[in-house]
Amino acid sequence: MSNNSFAVEVAYALPDRQKIISVTVNEGCTVLQAAQLSGITQQFPEIDLSTAKMGIFSKAVNDPSTQVVQAGERIEIYRPLLIDPKQARAERAAKAKLKNNVNSD
Repeated sequence: MSNNSFAVEVAYALPDRQKIISVTVNEGCTVLQAAQLSGITQQFPEIDLSTAKMGIFSKAVNDPSTQVVQAGERIEIYRPLLIDPKQARAERAAKAKLKNNVNSD
């Protein structure tokens, strides 16, 4: 590894399968470029890196094409949400309320 290159990790997870790939990048490499260099789409062809939401250590990155990575960072590629989190919470609350009402009878 030269003085101006360093390692980062690129991670992607499905409910039943996950992968973390270590990749060596040069200074000035962006989040998107690191994800592309990792070859993650060869293992998960459903990922569209041009539109995928990404983050670093669970913190969302607004623009992966301009955000520069630092040594040791873990780039995470996020799957699209299947349901709005607010809607999911409301449904769980309604289900819990119904369950409590049935148990109290």
